[in-house]
Amino acid sequence: MSIGQEAGGVSDLDRRNLLAAVAIARRSREGGNHPFGALLAGPDGAVLLEAENTVTKGRDATGHAETNLVRAATAAYEPEFLRGCTLYTSTEPCAMCAGAIYWGNIGRVVYALGEDQLLALTGANPENPTMALPCREVFAAGQRATAVVGPVELAQARAVHDGFWD
Repeated sequence: MSIGQEAGGVSDLDRRNLLAAVAIARRSREGGNHPFGALLAGPDGAVLLEAENTVTKGRDATGHAETNLVRAATAAYEPEFLRGCTLYTSTEPCAMCAGAIYWGNIGRVVYALGEDQLLALTGANPENPTMALPCREVFAAGQRATAVVGPVELAQARAVHDGFWD
């Protein structure tokens, strides 16, 4: 375990970047979209890109924060570089987003709130028909490994959803 690293593979930098992803989720919510946010960090940990959810305002069912981030990342960076990057997200990537992350060649994912935890918050809300398909299972079906860390317990990741899905 390296300096600043906790059990389970979560470093202080990982926590900071997850908190930043949750702040992006809050910004998304405040802007009239669903409360999800993501960011891309380079191999050195520096934040390269951020993305909010745009499903509602963009009238695009594929406008999840992670998918929006992958679109921007693949336009800006080479696949070899992205392999050394980490995508941080406020909530576990859904099956669609995990597929985009895989095809975008991003090598590592760190998330706060698990998909099962999200389902417990949203229930049967038709705006978020959560799929019971963990991102690890999507990545495991691929031909190259994608490292996954999560869920990482952050009260802020739950709080950003408070009252939204009621």
